[in-house]
Amino acid sequence: MTKYEQEYYSYFAAYSEKEINFVLESIVTSKTRIQILLRFFLNPDRKTYLRELANELGESTNGIRVELNRLANARLIESTAKGRTKYYQANIAHPLFPDLHNIVKKTLGIDKLIEGIINRLGNMKLAFITGDYALGIDSGIIDLVIVGDINKDFLNQLIDKTEKLIGGRKIRCLCLLEGEFINLKGKLRENGILEIYAA
Repeated sequence: MTKYEQEYYSYFAAYSEKEINFVLESIVTSKTRIQILLRFFLNPDRKTYLRELANELGESTNGIRVELNRLANARLIESTAKGRTKYYQANIAHPLFPDLHNIVKKTLGIDKLIEGIINRLGNMKLAFITGDYALGIDSGIIDLVIVGDINKDFLNQLIDKTEKLIGGRKIRCLCLLEGEFINLKGKLRENGILEIYAA
């Protein structure tokens, strides 16, 4: 057993079987809960509040509150108060966080995007996802921004191959030189970004 595995299992030893079962039950039994997990665990830096989630998901605030409470009780998400508003985000200290983060990336095809495109391009300074997927919303179109001097013909070939592996989702790519990115950086960050590569 590796040192990482020893630390992983020793951490879990602190959890009772009842607690672990509660965590698992909190994950898999609700479509709304799955949508909430996508939002929190794809981009763990993102904070959101009850009414915003309810509007995004088209659900009642009462229904969303129930799901948030279950996830908070399982310690999968944490909350902070800002004024009268309570903000929620993923609990990155939870022992299941790395696994859930990877499951969400695989569910949405982000792992294939990284393997199929990002790892094969040269002269790249930065790559990130913006738009819906940066917010954890599975809309079907992944907005990818690549900064660097990129061979666009090769990039298009990689996009075509990768789209076949990610469950019908489309990849919309914007290539920017460093100077162009500096000019647009503020506007892009307003829409939320999920960084997936930095040189």
